[in-house]
Amino acid sequence: MESIIYNLVVVLGPTASGKTSFAAHLAHSLNGEVISADSRQIYRRMNIGTGKDYKDYVVNGNSIPVHLTDIAEPGYKYSVYEYQRDFYRVFNDITARVKFPVLCGGSGMYIDAATRNYRLIEVPVNEKLRRDLRDKSLEELASMLAKMKDLHNKTDTDTVEHALRAIEIQKYYDEHKDSLPEIPVINPVYIGILFDRKLERERITVRLKNRLKEGMVEEVKQLLESGVPAESLSYYGLEYRYVTSYLTGKLDYETMVSQLNTAIHQFAKRQRTWFRKMEREGCLIHWLDGESPMKEKIDRALKILRTS
Repeated sequence: MESIIYNLVVVLGPTASGKTSFAAHLAHSLNGEVISADSRQIYRRMNIGTGKDYKDYVVNGNSIPVHLTDIAEPGYKYSVYEYQRDFYRVFNDITARVKFPVLCGGSGMYIDAATRNYRLIEVPVNEKLRRDLRDKSLEELASMLAKMKDLHNKTDTDTVEHALRAIEIQKYYDEHKDSLPEIPVINPVYIGILFDRKLERERITVRLKNRLKEGMVEEVKQLLESGVPAESLSYYGLEYRYVTSYLTGKLDYETMVSQLNTAIHQFAKRQRTWFRKMEREGCLIHWLDGESPMKEKIDRALKILRTS
């Protein structure tokens, strides 16, 4: 008898790889719901530039629920700490309703926060502790930390600053055990969508042209007119940064489009680098050919998910 041995599917890939549509079709096949892992789609009224593409969540006439989009106002700097908290809440809600969660996105830090089983809490600086430890060597700090926790993360002890911060965090955890959020047991499987580089570049360029036709410049203009500062919009990613530069007179239209297109290609390269880093750190990513028909991709994903 077949059974699914995982309790979360992570759909990832570079920008313009068709992740959203695939994740929605997979969720439909699994009686599931999608959780966004996109650091920009959490913002309301930022739709075209962030590629929310809500039409992709309609599969065979059924609207697939999607979570963690449109939950914050533009201008607010939503943190990865908040994302982990909100992800756990949504994950627990979906599984409690006996639905299958499908995490979808290209924001590596958000994916890590959701799946790597480490706590993210905004731990305040402990000035007294730092004064007490300021004369300690790296070896002494590493020895102290080893007595407090298992040293799985090598970066905790690669510098005095990192070791001190790791001790500060662990001490905070030890003193606030009762108030720390519970980490759910997550057993993820990672499925990636990938096109060859030439086709990926073509898809990025075509998508940018389509977004401009759909009103991306007008979207950014409305955000500026609503009172969102230009410097804040630049924080929300490449599309908003470059279009804002055009609207504020720093770039002409043709230069904006050309530079933005190049920047998105460079961003896709950084995403692939992050995914390779995940693989080096032990994450097995099952890569699917983006050019394969949707049914073929879904059938292969379901085969990966199931075991006898």
